[in-house]
Amino acid sequence: MTASTDIATSTSAATPATFDSSVFRSVFRRHAAGVAVITAPGLRPVGFTATSLTSVSAEPPLLSFGISTGASAWPTLSEAPFVGIHILGEHQQELAATFARSGADRFGPPTAWSAGPHGVPLLDEVPAWLVARVVARIPAGDHRIVVAQAIAGDPEGPGRPLLYHQGGFNALRH
Repeated sequence: MTASTDIATSTSAATPATFDSSVFRSVFRRHAAGVAVITAPGLRPVGFTATSLTSVSAEPPLLSFGISTGASAWPTLSEAPFVGIHILGEHQQELAATFARSGADRFGPPTAWSAGPHGVPLLDEVPAWLVARVVARIPAGDHRIVVAQAIAGDPEGPGRPLLYHQGGFNALRH
């Protein structure tokens, strides 16, 4: 699967190239997003915290997420045929922070995990998880948009979803 346009270099007259990226980041800090951890098997397992997870299609079951090409997980993820997608619960703020922190031992104690289908690292006690086969990696600026097809999963884990808003982790309010 390939992209029909090169998102990495596409510009238009309506969007000046001089737009202040700090404004862009500030706008998205106001957008509440669910928190996920994406994992991949490798010589050493890799993973990172993501708020860019999106359902793309129900038939076939496709999802997407973004990853910076400068992320420590990118070299492994750029070649991984399968990934794990973990929806984090409000009880997992520290786990989210661990997988977001540069240089952290993400799979060392106290992270509890086991190898799932296709060797994908699966985190324990998450509200839901999927294992997915990568079908595309699309260039998008300093990131790649990864599209993957779900092949296994479990929606029955404990907890309510964790959210990211205004630069911090939050729980849903009733």
